[in-house]
Amino acid sequence: MTRQNENYNRYLLSDWRPENPAFWENKGKGIARRNLWISVSCLLLAFCVWMLFSAVAVNLNKIGFNFTTDQLFLLTALPSLSGAILRVPYSFMVPLFGGRKWTVLSTVILIIPCAWLGFAVQNPATPFGVFMLIALLCGFAGANFASSMGNISFFFPKARQGSALGINGGLGNLGVSVMQLLAPLVIFLPIFTFLGVRGVPQPDGSLLALTNAAWIWVPLLAVATLAAWFGMNDIGSSKASVASQLPVLKRLHLWLLSLLYLATFGSFIGFSAGFAMLAKTQFPDVNILQLAFFGPFIGALARSAGGVISDKFGGVRVTLINFIFMALFTALLFLTLPGSGAGSFSAFYLVFMGLFLTAGLGSGSTFQMIAVIFRQITLYNVKLRGGSDEQAQREAVTDTAAALGFYLRYWRCGRLLYSKSVWHLFGLDRLAGGRHENLFAVLPRLRPADLAGLRAS
Repeated sequence: MTRQNENYNRYLLSDWRPENPAFWENKGKGIARRNLWISVSCLLLAFCVWMLFSAVAVNLNKIGFNFTTDQLFLLTALPSLSGAILRVPYSFMVPLFGGRKWTVLSTVILIIPCAWLGFAVQNPATPFGVFMLIALLCGFAGANFASSMGNISFFFPKARQGSALGINGGLGNLGVSVMQLLAPLVIFLPIFTFLGVRGVPQPDGSLLALTNAAWIWVPLLAVATLAAWFGMNDIGSSKASVASQLPVLKRLHLWLLSLLYLATFGSFIGFSAGFAMLAKTQFPDVNILQLAFFGPFIGALARSAGGVISDKFGGVRVTLINFIFMALFTALLFLTLPGSGAGSFSAFYLVFMGLFLTAGLGSGSTFQMIAVIFRQITLYNVKLRGGSDEQAQREAVTDTAAALGFYLRYWRCGRLLYSKSVWHLFGLDRLAGGRHENLFAVLPRLRPADLAGLRAS
């Protein structure tokens, strides 16, 4: 029994004081960094799974299925829907169960949609309803972002939270570009022939093995799960009930900062999902698929840089300057689109890379702001009512994590509802059929994210 308790305590940090300089340098820094890099790996794979149908749906009809364009579009949208809903409970899970346990569970369950999808695409008789269910299960991967960011916030002192959250979110976001880069490559490689996966012959003589796009992540998820189980920690002081986390919803700062994050990270995801389609409709002669992954790659790296820069110069200052550049790039984008002339793809592409860059930087800087602001507010309120320093630090960490979790689910719900409303109200689905003249009537009413967030059927 004693040995079991020792093994358990090896992963439980009952004494965790990152704001204490001596504790941080002698013990805390190494533990925090180890948890951060394992978290980054798990989150990167989660983003790959979340974006899985963006690579799979466009190829389903090439391997024997006969789905309509509306059905294929629905498959790409369902992970966003379920991810938005699931982020609500996910944001409360780390204080309830502990970061290590929840990271292990939330990572290992992603094997289910990947494995299932790999089998489903091998049988052209698989019903559409099965693919809908698998797409909804992929949404669990999108929800991981809320719990992952909240968990990492517990490990780092206030002065380093911007950098830590920027690295976790930024490198985790690389999963978007990793998926868009690797999936089109692995589906033509004989990776799982030893499991009987042969591929479907294509008109050009190649074999398209769509199973590879799903199964390639299974062993990586298994390795990440083991790394989280043996390498991460639970923090005893982070435990809190759901009721104790709800008061943060009453604070005005939460809602104001959520709007800022909606405009930055919401735009990043919108750009990532819709850039290729928008480029294809406006410049049909350009093969954009070979260039599409660079945008998410730049944005993900910029997010990490945004957190580091904000720790040095202040999140408010960095966010303000960044929004000015976002507005500038958005205005320049209108000049690159084909109107009465042919437009300029080179200018369009460069401006869009600027939008990816600023969306990523803004995501990191606004995230640093909420981590710092909520910690300061909670510390002040606890001291005001006569609480001890220890109580103030404990509540500050819990409130910050809860705010970060809400922050993350807010942008996704708003992004999903806004984009879908614009799509239906203004008839933007006709853009996929080549009727570009609608674009200029609608552009003045759109945010940058919605311009890029149009998804092709």
